Amino acid sequence: MEWTQLKVNGKLEDRDTICAVMMLLDNQIVIEDYSDIDMDTVYADLIDESILNCDKTKIAVSIYIPEDKSPAEYAAFLRDRFRDLGVECDIEFVGVDEEAWSTAWRKYYHPTKIGEKLVVVPLWETYEAQEGEIIVHMDPGMAFGTGTHETTRLCASLLEKYTEPSDRMLDVGTGSGILAICASLLGAGDCYAYDIDPVAVRVAKENMEENGVTNVTCGVSDLLRDVDRMEKYKLCTANIVADIIIRMAPDIGDLLTDDAVYITSGIINERAGDVRAAMTENGFAVLDAVVDGGWTAFAFKKAL
Repeated sequence: MEWTQLKVNGKLEDRDTICAVMMLLDNQIVIEDYSDIDMDTVYADLIDESILNCDKTKIAVSIYIPEDKSPAEYAAFLRDRFRDLGVECDIEFVGVDEEAWSTAWRKYYHPTKIGEKLVVVPLWETYEAQEGEIIVHMDPGMAFGTGTHETTRLCASLLEKYTEPSDRMLDVGTGSGILAICASLLGAGDCYAYDIDPVAVRVAKENMEENGVTNVTCGVSDLLRDVDRMEKYKLCTANIVADIIIRMAPDIGDLLTDDAVYITSGIINERAGDVRAAMTENGFAVLDAVVDGGWTAFAFKKAL
């Protein structure tokens, strides 16, 4: 089997956070950290000069991706999580020709059913919809969310279950815009999709146009800071990461109607209890919980 090395280059001070996020995808990580090398050690003459000259304030953490998985999806996932956590780093594929990769990554994406009715179809693929299916056309671009990741599928399945006609919907950390598009196609009313990354917002807008949805407003916002607050939301999604969902827990309720459904994912199973506890402490009850491939998604409602 062939493997692709995905390397994240960051600051030494962010080592623990970078390692924790990388281990969301693979618990076998390779860390390059030369901060403990002592130039005065008696073994200094045995250490390669290139290592001795490395920047001791930097680290690199790598994982190896099998050929049947999409490196682009891995990179997009990491990019979004590091951005949400405020970690500055560079992501690179080692030993991969960038020009060849610019189109080769498409081979990993095919029509994918992500619920009972929703089917994600890449723009370059042809697909004949079956009776009752709802087609979502996607160009992943540089944003996470193509339907192949477990967290996206979990959120989509809950949207199928809880989206009601004319729901006013909020999508926090929209990425490719896929969840807002799904909600719109499932019959939601006005939808608002936000991301801190202008590139993600641009990709999301393009995906909205491809799907012909006209009731979704996309904008740049740092989590809840700049979202539209003219009215409260009946439906909300946040496919981000456990720490951010917990951070938003004290504030999200102010944006939601009393009967709203709040769908969250990006939560590894080991952190599900932390998210549940944080939401419970802030006046929410678990309406639904689903698990897939080590990931958990919740649907919460206000505990009245």
